[in-house]
Amino acid sequence: MKTFLVLLLISSVNLFSQKLLTPANITIDPKLIKDETSEAVWYAENAGTKIEIGNIITELKKLNKTDLLIKTTVKLKKAPDAKWTDSTIVKTANFQPVYHSSFNMTRDMVLKSGKAKVTGYYLDKKSQKKDPIEMDAADYFDSSSYPMLIRFSPLKENYTADLSIFDYNPDAKKGLIKAYILDVKKTDYKGKKVWAVKTTDDIKDKTTVVTYYIDTETRAILKQDIDLGGRKMTLETIQ
Repeated sequence: MKTFLVLLLISSVNLFSQKLLTPANITIDPKLIKDETSEAVWYAENAGTKIEIGNIITELKKLNKTDLLIKTTVKLKKAPDAKWTDSTIVKTANFQPVYHSSFNMTRDMVLKSGKAKVTGYYLDKKSQKKDPIEMDAADYFDSSSYPMLIRFSPLKENYTADLSIFDYNPDAKKGLIKAYILDVKKTDYKGKKVWAVKTTDDIKDKTTVVTYYIDTETRAILKQDIDLGGRKMTLETIQ
């Protein structure tokens, strides 16, 4: 009887334990991935009023048979001449990271992903301090690419998952951490059937929650609701 109870307990733990998703075990539908360019308006909410911050242009481009470029360009309404561009290259088949760069008004960053290490640099433009980056890391997604990864995953009602991600932020976390798909619901948005995918991550200790509204047919992200621990923002795709 004691042996049976031990086996039952072990089985229950295995049943309810969350599988950690990595490039080694992720399932992606490659037919959904196409070259595209989309634009979203970025709003902040203040006392129930939406204030436009700027526009975000996202480009997906297959560089060759194996590599996918994810490029975002931010155009701020109050600083139209400011340059802010993030570029990430991943393997199309499983989103294994190859390269990530982020250049904006406050800092420059470059990350190159090897088999077991991430190398690159981080330049703080205010202090002009440039820190070299060399960290052990393997079998992870880049933190900038996992929202795109979710688009092309086999979504279904009540789906949850943990993802292994790498992030480098001197003011938050550095190295391997987790992102979480908290819930998936099928709902409607502007007359279209969408997956509402609720997510968070360890970058800010799960204080930021982002809900993506993803077209069930095209898998385009139509809207994002962002809760920054009380402060709210939205991204609404316009094309």
